[in-house]
Amino acid sequence: MRTTRFLAAAVLGGAVLPAFAGPADDACHHLQAIADANLAAIAADYAPNAVFQWVGGPLDGAYANPAAIRGVWTKFTKANGRIGHSVNELRVSANPKGATVTADVVFKASKDIKVRYVMTYRDGKLVNEIWQIDPKLKATAY
Repeated sequence: MRTTRFLAAAVLGGAVLPAFAGPADDACHHLQAIADANLAAIAADYAPNAVFQWVGGPLDGAYANPAAIRGVWTKFTKANGRIGHSVNELRVSANPKGATVTADVVFKASKDIKVRYVMTYRDGKLVNEIWQIDPKLKATAY
């Protein structure tokens, strides 16, 4: 847990942690790209066969190809621009076939967007992603 908190805090501060390579680092990079409204970096994180489930909110739906996923992030970044974010309880489950990263994330837009995030990686690319809007999620600052 201590490493997770340190990693999340460092990402929030904009620091780069080369010692933390792997799924946690990939997930933090992805979250930072979203907060930075960096559409090219967001899109580069996905495998060609990725599936993205957005559950709740105005972008609710299933997106199952690169153009659809890029389209939803285009709408999100256009509506919100650059925003802050905080990460709580980042956890990684991994084996040789891939890794799943879960985190509670609060994106600091005009209204906080509270998300339970689940990201599955294979070969360093996102293959499955769930963005679950969770209004009851508690925001914890590090």
